[in-house]
Amino acid sequence: MKRLNRYRRTEFPFALLLAAGGALAAIASAGMTGCSRSEATPAAGSIPVSVVKVRQSSVPLTGNWVGTLDGFVNAQIQPQVSGYLIRQNYREGSPVVKDQVLFQIDPRPFQAAVDQAEAQVEQAKGQLAQAQAQRGLAQINLKRDTPLAQATAIAQSQLDNDKQQAAQADASVAAAQAQVNVGEAVLITAKLNLGFTQVRSLIGGVAGQASTQVGNLVNPQSVLTSVSQLDPIKVYFSISDAEYLALIDRARKEGGDLLSGHSDIPLSLTLADGTTWPHPGRVVWVDRQMNQQTGAIRLAASFPNPGNVLRPGQFGRVTAATEVRQNALLVPQIAVQEMQGIQQIYTAGPENKVHVVNVTLGPQAGNDWIVSTGLQAGQFVITSNLQKLRDGAPINPHEISEKEAIQTSSPTGGR
Repeated sequence: MKRLNRYRRTEFPFALLLAAGGALAAIASAGMTGCSRSEATPAAGSIPVSVVKVRQSSVPLTGNWVGTLDGFVNAQIQPQVSGYLIRQNYREGSPVVKDQVLFQIDPRPFQAAVDQAEAQVEQAKGQLAQAQAQRGLAQINLKRDTPLAQATAIAQSQLDNDKQQAAQADASVAAAQAQVNVGEAVLITAKLNLGFTQVRSLIGGVAGQASTQVGNLVNPQSVLTSVSQLDPIKVYFSISDAEYLALIDRARKEGGDLLSGHSDIPLSLTLADGTTWPHPGRVVWVDRQMNQQTGAIRLAASFPNPGNVLRPGQFGRVTAATEVRQNALLVPQIAVQEMQGIQQIYTAGPENKVHVVNVTLGPQAGNDWIVSTGLQAGQFVITSNLQKLRDGAPINPHEISEKEAIQTSSPTGGR
C-alpha cells in the first residue's frame, strides 16, 4: 500500500506536466494556423507600378527599305562580226578598263577583205585619172575650135561635137570619182570589220564569266560576257506613296530636286551582316509611275564602292530621314496596349488611380511611339504590371527613366 502511494505521488506531477505540454502545443498550433491564414489572404492596397513621363521632342522620322544592288552600268559584250574565237584576253571576275581587248576573233578573212578593198580603190583611182585626161583633151579641143567656128573657119557641127565630148568627159570624171568614193567606203568598212575582230569593253568595270569558249563560232547575236561598272554601285528600292511625298518635300526644303536626281538627302546602307556601309549615298533616279498593285514607287540610289567590294545581286537595307516631326509626343512602346484594334495607354492620375486612355499612334521613332492624339506632355504612363490593372484601380507609382523602361521590357531584363 505504501508502494502504491509512492507511485501515485510520482505520477501526479508527470500527468500535470503532460497536460501543460498539450495546452502549450495547442496554443502554438493555433498561432501557426492564424499566421498562415494572414499570409494567404492578400492585404487590400495599391498596386506598385513603374511610370514614365510623356516627353515632347522634335523627332527625325526615318524610312527603312529593302534594296537590291546592281551595277551602275551593265554592258553585255557581243561581237560585231562573225568568226571563230581564237583567244580570250582577260581573267574572269577581274577589273577591266575601257577599250580593253577581251576577245580575239580570227582576223584573216577580214584582212583579206581589207586588201581587196585597197586594190579596188587603186583601180578606181586609175580610172579616175584616165577620165580626167580625156576631159582635159576635150576641153583643149573645145577652146581651140570655139573662135574658129565664130570666124566660120570650121563648121558649126565641129564645135557642137567638141562640146558634146567635153560634157561626156565631165560625166566620165564624175563617175570615176564616185567609184573611188565607193571603193574608199568599202575600204573603211573592211578596216572597221578587221578592228571588230578585237572585241573590246566599252566601259570600265568588272568583267564576268565568259559564256563562250575559245574555238566557238560567234556572231553579232552571241553574248560573250558582261561588264558591270561597280564604283559607284546602284541600289534599287521601293517606298510608299506617303514616304515618296515626304522625301520630295524634304528635298525641296533643302534646295534640291528629288525627281531630277539633284538631292542631298543622305542615305545609309545596312548590309546582310548587320554592318553599315561607311559611305553615304543619294537618290539618282525615280521611276515614272507608281505601282498600282503595291502602292509603291521604285527609286535608285548611288553609293560609292571603293575596291568594288559590293557586288550586283546583294541585298541591303536603305535608310533615310524622311521628315522631322516637330514637338512630337513620345511614349515607350511597352506602354501601348491593343484591345480589339484600339490602342490604349494606362496613365497614372494625380489621385494615384489608373486611367485608361484611347490614343492614336503615329510612326515609330526608335523604341518609342509617336502619339498623335489622346495624351499631353508631362502625363505619366504606366509601363509595368499592365496585366493587373483596370480603370480606377489604386496604384503606387514609381517614376523611372525611359532607358530603364526599355531594359525592363527587353527579354533579358524581365518585367
